[in-house]
Amino acid sequence: MPLNLGFSLFPFAAKSEPFTCKDEPIENQRPLKVRVVGAGYSGVYLGIRIPQRLRNIDLQIYEKNSGIGGTWWENRYPGCACDIPAHSYQYSFEPNKEWSAYYAPSAEICDYIQGVAEKYGATRFIKLNHRVTKCVWDNAQNKWHISVTRLDTGESFTEDADVMIMARGNLNTMAWPKIPGLDKFKGEKMHSAAWNDKYDFRGKKIGVIGGGSSAIQIVPELQKVEGAQLSCFVRNQTWICNRFGEQLMEQLGWNPNELTIEGPRRTELMNSEEEYLKFRKLIEDDGNLVHESSIRGSKMQNELLETFSKITKDRLANNPELLSMFSPKFGIGCRRLTPGPGYLEALGEQNVEFVTTPIQSINKTGLQLQDKRQVDVDVIVCATGFNTSAVPPFEVIGKDNKTLAQKFSPFPQTYLSITVNGFPNFFTMLGPNSAIGAGSLTVLLEAQGDYIVKCIRKLQKEDYSWMMPKEERVRDFSDYVGEYFKKTVYLDDCKSWYKIAGGRGDRISALWPGSILHALETWRAPRWEDFEYGSRDHNRLRWLGNGWSVCLLEGQGDPSFYLNPGVVDVPPVNMPESDPALQARPYSH
Repeated sequence: MPLNLGFSLFPFAAKSEPFTCKDEPIENQRPLKVRVVGAGYSGVYLGIRIPQRLRNIDLQIYEKNSGIGGTWWENRYPGCACDIPAHSYQYSFEPNKEWSAYYAPSAEICDYIQGVAEKYGATRFIKLNHRVTKCVWDNAQNKWHISVTRLDTGESFTEDADVMIMARGNLNTMAWPKIPGLDKFKGEKMHSAAWNDKYDFRGKKIGVIGGGSSAIQIVPELQKVEGAQLSCFVRNQTWICNRFGEQLMEQLGWNPNELTIEGPRRTELMNSEEEYLKFRKLIEDDGNLVHESSIRGSKMQNELLETFSKITKDRLANNPELLSMFSPKFGIGCRRLTPGPGYLEALGEQNVEFVTTPIQSINKTGLQLQDKRQVDVDVIVCATGFNTSAVPPFEVIGKDNKTLAQKFSPFPQTYLSITVNGFPNFFTMLGPNSAIGAGSLTVLLEAQGDYIVKCIRKLQKEDYSWMMPKEERVRDFSDYVGEYFKKTVYLDDCKSWYKIAGGRGDRISALWPGSILHALETWRAPRWEDFEYGSRDHNRLRWLGNGWSVCLLEGQGDPSFYLNPGVVDVPPVNMPESDPALQARPYSH
């Protein structure tokens, strides 16, 4: 009986054709079709790195919207901005010295993503107004069959692909509040991710549903609108913090209330590469070191509790009745921590009512509360976030005719957040357990993209038709995730999109189980032994080819590449162990 070593095996006793060498150079750059869903930060990154590092790849990136930018293309509500320093929310290889503010507005972030896509040629592969509606794995052909609809023409088509990559992100599918009668309301109704720019809020009675990051940014803006009367409906307690990086701004001698980057600030950053790198590293260090605060009872967590409690009391000195909603019992970070400049102050203004009584239903003219009170409004703003389940809004059917939704019930289980057993050649960026509580999300997604590119190259070079993680390793990672979070504030008693079961479950499904640097090291070098493979040949070393290398073929490489600057690794004299690069980060295979 053949041993199961993680490969799709041919019986040892079966007769096979005489072995012949494959007539290709060892690099074996065989053609592959790769399809990506989503053209935000993640999809654009793949649109750059795949053509840079791989050859003979038929690449298409399908984006349902009519523009590039993902969640930053969709979210255009007043006050929408990055809530971490913009210089930590950019591609590592394309630093932007021209951010207009320390916390860049959404339109500027969207323009940045579009600009990077154009500069590095990713737009060649992006198909806008293309919505993927279904993905089915074909066991006979070892390919994905993908159904796509063009939203601009209504045309639908199906095609096959060797590799399928979900680059949709978590904040993609709008979540409307599940309140009876929402469809009966006769006034204006909008979601924070589908903002009606043409609507005139002046003199209107406005109902804002939600108390998360979007509402916290929207309310201060709408409060200032001439003649507006706001009713803010909030069910859950939350912490409101100072802006991320505010302490750093003070260390730099900057006024934290002056958020624009202009004058001497801009000149210094624009004119000195050394100063700009120093500035970026200070921001990154500050964000990464906050990881300690996620550990329940840690010194940093206790210090933050003390600091934020005092800040909240000071800011609500004139509205003490609101204090209980913004001084919860759970730890800092249990819910997504949101800076709220101006939010608490806006709630205390005469034209704003803060409503904590639950909404029972919505009718033609407004909202009825559980205490039978009727609140009539002209417009309802639903700042209720996104469906953050790990399942795409279309059917994905894997190797055993099981859907991804079935696989992820009652909660998602993956291998290192990127792959899923039973779903060959299927990869996800910013999927289950991929978000972070602190640090640079763009650095994380670059690491995930690099990992996926390595997997595609392994399939291509070593002549595998498919790869997927072993079921045992998926269970191992699931056990790790479940155990790790027990010591963190993320499992405190709060409602959070980080958790399963509508935010009230006992398991974290959104966050990476560790710091961002922990995640980068995890994905740095794939553990190939954790995968199963389907080989295209009986002899699994046939990919060794014909004894040639593309570097020996005219116009295809450099026969002495190993002498090129940047390739030669020169150790420090006398003490190789003092290599500064390896002192900054340990060596990995």
